[in-house]
Amino acid sequence: MKHTLRFRAYLHNDVASEAWHQIDILRQIRNHAVRDYYNSDYNDRPSDYDQHGKLTEWADQWPTFAEPSRHAAQQAISQIHSDLETLKERRNKGYNVGRLNWQGAGEFRSVSYNQSRRYNVDHNTGDDRFVRLRLEKIGWFKIRADRTVPAAQDIDEVILKKETTGEWYVSLVTSVEDTPVKPSLGEIDPQDCVGVDLGITSYIHTSENLSVDTLDLTDEYDRYAREQRKLARKEHGSNNWEKQRQQVARAKRAIKRKVRDYQHKLTTWLVQEYDVVAVEDLDVKPMLETSQNAKNKQDAAWSRFIELLEYKGELHGTHVETVEPHGTTKECASCGVETDKPIWVREHSCPACGHTEDRDLNAAKNILTRGLKQLGAGRSESTPVQTALPTFTPQRERVDAKRVVEAGSPGA
Repeated sequence: MKHTLRFRAYLHNDVASEAWHQIDILRQIRNHAVRDYYNSDYNDRPSDYDQHGKLTEWADQWPTFAEPSRHAAQQAISQIHSDLETLKERRNKGYNVGRLNWQGAGEFRSVSYNQSRRYNVDHNTGDDRFVRLRLEKIGWFKIRADRTVPAAQDIDEVILKKETTGEWYVSLVTSVEDTPVKPSLGEIDPQDCVGVDLGITSYIHTSENLSVDTLDLTDEYDRYAREQRKLARKEHGSNNWEKQRQQVARAKRAIKRKVRDYQHKLTTWLVQEYDVVAVEDLDVKPMLETSQNAKNKQDAAWSRFIELLEYKGELHGTHVETVEPHGTTKECASCGVETDKPIWVREHSCPACGHTEDRDLNAAKNILTRGLKQLGAGRSESTPVQTALPTFTPQRERVDAKRVVEAGSPGA
């Protein structure tokens, strides 16, 4: 499987200027390729290979297109077709998706290489804190080696990106061969299975009755609002405006980093603690479009949480199963009878069997049951996980989000 290592990069002014110049040309090539794709006949749309072949023709017509690495230009075009495949998959699943958008100046911010002869790594810098990296047509620059930097031949892809804060970062994509083998279903103990409900009053609620609070980002949003008001008072495009724009970007980055750090710790704990993790597969986009509480849902970043959970499940040898969320709250975890209840009713009470418990706990148990059925464990008599849920449910424990953030590295 693929593993990505991210490093802070330090580019001299001339190298940074050249890198940003080439990235902007790649943006123009990308936009032209998108236009070429959509202007073609619907039944005869060009492939990425077809458009790679057109690069020479385009460079003859617009000499600027010949300035960046041809390989980097091909990568930019290939990314278009990868995005098109993603849109197609989502469309086939019933999602309402549009077309690829035109990207304006500053919106396209990265360049990538996936051939080892296009880059080089120099570990002999005389300073253990830094390693030098060379990219074709861009040049040499330093990256901060806060972890082991692989040799060039062990790197599958290099991505150089300029953040909106003005800082540069490099992502090195490598292959992890020796990933843990997931345990067979027959070896899994019921206590090592958990269902995760993505909550409203809490960030997650598990089938073991553990509730983890959502992050309090009040101070971070107050700072972000202050910086935005300062930006509004600057003359657009001036030097002071650009400096303040970067301050706004840093304030926004602090929010993203805190949420990401929080998610990393939660997902790592889940995959290390359990052998089976079942989680609801939410379609977040329509929730953000219709919800009165869209900002809080966006802060929760549930889509990224699920992606991290699946990625770390592969990395740690844990079964991560996403299930259909519809009906998990209505359905009784004890007898299966569905009961409608408005969002403000926080307790599940079944009129059929009399089973009563917390609404989110009931949903988490249903999620676990569905996940086990999808894995083939279900209620089968041949596997230990047939019981799925422990007969004894502990008293509800609530974990403060601050404890999660402080458990590891700073979130901002």
